Amino acid sequence: MIEVKNIVKIFPNTPVPVLKGINLKIEDGDFISLVGKSGSGKSTLLYIISTLDHPSGGEVFYDTKNLNTFSREEIYRLRNHNIGFVFQFHYLLTELTAIENILLPARKANEVEKRRSFAMEILKTVGLESKEHRYPGELSGGEQQRLAIARALVMDPKYIFADEPTGNLDSANGKIIMDLFKKVNQEKGTTIIYVTHDNDFAALAKKKVVLLDGKLV
Repeated sequence: MIEVKNIVKIFPNTPVPVLKGINLKIEDGDFISLVGKSGSGKSTLLYIISTLDHPSGGEVFYDTKNLNTFSREEIYRLRNHNIGFVFQFHYLLTELTAIENILLPARKANEVEKRRSFAMEILKTVGLESKEHRYPGELSGGEQQRLAIARALVMDPKYIFADEPTGNLDSANGKIIMDLFKKVNQEKGTTIIYVTHDNDFAALAKKKVVLLDGKLV
């Protein structure tokens, strides 16, 4: 379970806080959409919950453990083994093949060979099993984003965070991405939290969290 308590975020030279005392509980196995107008703070909240940013005030707990007490090494270990992140842009390394891109998190954890067969299984799950030796430039936009999701899954994380994962895709490819998230959530029990502007994609979540002007509505 993840719990955030009284989260505040203030950026330098910005008088108005982006987040204003957010309290939220995320249960194991949740499938949550974060929605709100541009500037509402949803992406900022996602980054703080996922450990990629720090709050100006408040606390984040992972299974009752306060992240404020974690060392840098403990945070890195949490990210490498328990968290997968999918960005709006895929951020694949163009000089690496599909399978090499997927295995990047495993390389950081010195588990490349341990995870290689699992990586091939994930490639099949995302419909790219015949393209493991292709480079990102040889894949379509939808395929690149599916590859980015495969990379996020390779360490079999407990949590997946996604920031506008369908934002650069057409509706057909967007649906493929959302179907993948649903499948992972249902079959593996992975907790998934994603930011979206798309009302139809937001409605696919089991829970919808709405932000307005830095507060939960």
